[in-house]
Amino acid sequence: MNKSFDHRGILLVNLGSPDSTAVRDVRRYLNEFLMDGRVLDVPYPLRRLIVSGFILPFRPQKSAEAYRAIWWDSGSPLIVISERVKTRLQEQLDMPLALGMRYGTPSIRKALQELISRKVSEILLIPLYPHYAMSTFESVLVKTMVELKKMKSDAILRIVSPFYDDPAYINALLASAADYLAADFDYILFSYHGVPERHLRKTDPTGSHCLASPQCCSTPSPAHETCYRHQVFETTAKFAEAAKIPSDKYSVAFQSRLGRNPWLTPYTDFELRRLAESGVKKLLVICPSFVSDCLETLEEIGIRGKESFLEAGGKDFQLIPCLNDHPSWIEALRGYCHSEGRAEPFQSGSL
Repeated sequence: MNKSFDHRGILLVNLGSPDSTAVRDVRRYLNEFLMDGRVLDVPYPLRRLIVSGFILPFRPQKSAEAYRAIWWDSGSPLIVISERVKTRLQEQLDMPLALGMRYGTPSIRKALQELISRKVSEILLIPLYPHYAMSTFESVLVKTMVELKKMKSDAILRIVSPFYDDPAYINALLASAADYLAADFDYILFSYHGVPERHLRKTDPTGSHCLASPQCCSTPSPAHETCYRHQVFETTAKFAEAAKIPSDKYSVAFQSRLGRNPWLTPYTDFELRRLAESGVKKLLVICPSFVSDCLETLEEIGIRGKESFLEAGGKDFQLIPCLNDHPSWIEALRGYCHSEGRAEPFQSGSL
């Protein structure tokens, strides 16, 4: 029997963005982001000291300049694109849809209030992160559960699991990259957002698999359900296989690290220079862990990464846009909105 979705509401959640490029707004955003215990996972007093004493006095000015380099007349690219996705997806749905940001505005709480006001009895949360990570997918889930508990809502919360290997997601990536893949290129670099190695160990339910051996990501384990590194490798392999890209024409790297502790390697900025110095002239870069173009894709890769590659001897650098509001991605999301098999039930009262 088919499930009725008459009383279901959809909650899309993306990362978020400062309200403007003003230093005060960037500082407020960075404070909320970095004080998340699943982003900077140290005890609160130490986290407060690091953020207030060593990051916020200096980082907002630099970050504000980076945001100004990619800001659109209509606002933050990530927010504008996310709103477009919401609008185009809502046109294909007969159920309420709300958009929230993990940090900044519109908030998750506001989005939940919007859905609850529509008298929904079930909320399907779709974190707009293809891969599981403590600092992204898990943070969104926990924040949503906390807010629902505060609101004393009786709505059942269900969540769409990471879709890193889902055919609809892979097909959307391929469709959005089709024109770039059809052109002449020497190499394609898959650049994923980096995470600290300790995060993988913390989310490993076995406590002994992740990063315990060089073959951990290819050795079957329950840890893979929450292993970011395994999941990005799976996305890359499925994309490369479908696009018929030879193994010697692509590789994986990780960007956006913070601090001195070990993060996943190789680092994207190092790889861009290495590839250019090794003779790669025409490079494609794709960022599959981001579904919407944002600071990390447009500025970190599209501006600074491009400059680094060209300065090291590369000749042509092409950044493949994120999925954004591509029709194939909207179709994939529509399927997730009607999903049961990838949704896991959570009750706000169980937190």
